[in-house]
Amino acid sequence: MEKYQVQTWSEKKDIIVEVPGSKSITNRALLLAALSDGRVDLDGVLFSDDSRVFIKALQELGFRVETDEKHKRVTLWGEGGTIPHSSGRIYVGSAGTAARFLTAMTGLSGGTYEIDASEQMKRRPMKPLFDVLEALGTELEYMEEPWHLPVRVKGRIHSPDGNRIQVSLDIAKTSQPLSALLMTGVMLKNPLRITVTGEKKGGAYIDITRKMMREFGVEAVFDGENYDLQNTGVYHRSAYQIEPDVSAAGYFYGIGAITGGSALVRHVNFDTMQGDIRLLKVLEQMGCMLEETPDGIRLTGPKGKLKGLEVDMNNFSDQALTLAVVAIYADSPVTITNIGHIRGQECDRIHAITENMNRLHIRCEEGEDWVKIYPGEPEPAKIETFEDHRVAMAFAMAGLRSGGIEILNPMCCRKTFEDYFTILNGL
Repeated sequence: MEKYQVQTWSEKKDIIVEVPGSKSITNRALLLAALSDGRVDLDGVLFSDDSRVFIKALQELGFRVETDEKHKRVTLWGEGGTIPHSSGRIYVGSAGTAARFLTAMTGLSGGTYEIDASEQMKRRPMKPLFDVLEALGTELEYMEEPWHLPVRVKGRIHSPDGNRIQVSLDIAKTSQPLSALLMTGVMLKNPLRITVTGEKKGGAYIDITRKMMREFGVEAVFDGENYDLQNTGVYHRSAYQIEPDVSAAGYFYGIGAITGGSALVRHVNFDTMQGDIRLLKVLEQMGCMLEETPDGIRLTGPKGKLKGLEVDMNNFSDQALTLAVVAIYADSPVTITNIGHIRGQECDRIHAITENMNRLHIRCEEGEDWVKIYPGEPEPAKIETFEDHRVAMAFAMAGLRSGGIEILNPMCCRKTFEDYFTILNGL
């Protein structure tokens, strides 16, 4: 599908949808299962481009992995913190989690591996993780650009002596390196302390990482500046249920907000570990109504116009594009702040917002780490997705209310939600 013509709704709708499993939780669960000491059954798995390249990479490293896409299940046999093959080549595609998590795992393994990636992933920042791995004794040979993939990794040779290992890390641009080091730190066998040096010390995705580690039997203690792993055990879990993807649910809640109807996403609850649930509270501040039902959370659009506001989205920035599109239909400007790091994701997402708002003839201003959207009536336009799944899915929302909106290269959404446009058609 080269383009998707969004069909405008002529009336308000009350929609009920089910979204795939969380990408963030799926890929963390795959890594933790691989580092566990036996068989792990993962249910509710997201099958997408990102998770498939992760699964294939684990298989190429020698792990036994069985998949059942129909029932959203993966069964994986962990090797107690070791990699079955001591050498090999893996491909991580455009998956940032796979790139950081598997680089850390191979870097602490004692083996030698080549890690290749898509052109998009080759442009994304890896230096903070590479710096820490080199400090730990991993040898890295850059096969193209320094501090970027592809890379040849010669993993650290372990010599456990009981002494604590200490490293420093800045997570200003992305917290994925910290998640990667926390989860794979058990491979060191020595106690590990990671000191976070910048202003940002944690965040929603680090909370997910630590909670999942705890559920697999390993505690990462945080004192406000340092993350400590005692590394006295290994991961162990026989089965794990993956939550629905709240990031994906956000598009349907956004649809409810801008069309004035209602949206219920099955199995999404406020007790989720995913920080993106905060979008619902922002939409409530803008005038929407929320109700938690036995089937999931229902959002109902406002009786009048949505209200403008300013919001810091640093800890749920995957929803910045969603809110930016919702902002078009507010009664006053919406300013989204503290999101400078999204310039280094699948594309420069702040630029993607302003570029596509210009195409829609919606006034938009940007700074280094903020964007401000002024309400208006969008004009027909072709939306440039920049090969970014979140750009495609977010701007499709606008087409349900405003006519003539076409999404170019819509199937980039395969990265996390390959049935998204099929579900939109079904609505």
